[in-house]
Amino acid sequence: MISISRLYCGSREASDAIRYGEGRSRAAEARKPVVVWNVTRACNLRCIHCYSRSTCEAGADELSTDEGMALLGDLAAFGVPVVLFSGGEPLLRPDLVDLAARASGLGMRVVISTNGTRLDGETAARLAAAGAAYVGVSLDGMRETNDRFRGVDGAFGQALEGIRRARDAGLKVGLRFTLTRHNAGEIDAVFDLARDEGLARLCFYHLVYAGRGSDLVADDLDRADARRAVDRIIDRAAELHRDGRAMEVLTVDNHTDGPHLYLRMSRERHPGADEALRLLRASGGNASGVGIGCVDWGGSVHPDQFWRHLDLGNVRERPFSAIWADPSHPVLAKLRDRAAHLKGRCGRCAFLDLCNGNFRVRAEAATGDLWAPDPACYLTDEEIGIA
Repeated sequence: MISISRLYCGSREASDAIRYGEGRSRAAEARKPVVVWNVTRACNLRCIHCYSRSTCEAGADELSTDEGMALLGDLAAFGVPVVLFSGGEPLLRPDLVDLAARASGLGMRVVISTNGTRLDGETAARLAAAGAAYVGVSLDGMRETNDRFRGVDGAFGQALEGIRRARDAGLKVGLRFTLTRHNAGEIDAVFDLARDEGLARLCFYHLVYAGRGSDLVADDLDRADARRAVDRIIDRAAELHRDGRAMEVLTVDNHTDGPHLYLRMSRERHPGADEALRLLRASGGNASGVGIGCVDWGGSVHPDQFWRHLDLGNVRERPFSAIWADPSHPVLAKLRDRAAHLKGRCGRCAFLDLCNGNFRVRAEAATGDLWAPDPACYLTDEEIGIA
């Protein structure tokens, strides 16, 4: 995640301590991951870019409540700082609130990633009481655009009602927006919506070619459009900051945004450019297999939530902590020493310490080569110092 509000605007959020924590070791063996747990395959929507290929039915092999409680106990003992409950649609899992309460009670920060359509007032109140720290609701544009992405008419209105119920219950609520060429023109409208609803966070996700998103490669932003979209996000975040509006603005899933932001700040002679560079280095770029991991509904462990075709082990057979700490898996070991394996532009980039080679799963999906350059990098050879 690239925090535009922190790096460009100078605002601070509680999550910055995890993202840019002072004194945190970047060594893989010492760093504890944020864990995405896809608690169910079931979903009431049919999103065209769903990375998990969720369906209307739960998976037959989903972890039971007891298995989930044991998983959370292991994650807490291992030192995992954040558990992100996702799906499918996590609110379709009957024991979600109990699982969230367990995670919170063990001292982990609880995040819920939801489509918002099942966020009624009672559920929102129960999540707040369970200690949920943040609820991120996915919206991919305004009404018509969002409903086309979601595959269900009325999804926008239901999600907006869910957002308002969560906000009224005292939960920190934000929007999650996945950028494609079909909705990039609605960045301003989504900013306006988040501002008018008084939301705490706005996250713009770059498309990752995984799940049903693998079929959308031709719908991804080209390099010029990606750059324009990120610049517009920066501009709008700065406007909010100047107007005294407290909203955290982030871009996600393309670490090119970090060097791009720093280069822009340098050209503008922004007084925070040096500090932004320091924080980006502290963050270290893409953290698949190091600072983020995933457990799917059947208990399989993956380097991140998009890398579902690569199993590192299963928590029914070994605890997550043992799987994550095992250096014997060849891909996991290379992800933790990726500078030695990256090819082409990524391997030669002057900003490798900021980006860390970006998304390996996207490079693999686009080229068939795990270590090829990530096609989502929109910086020129001159900008990355290899011309």
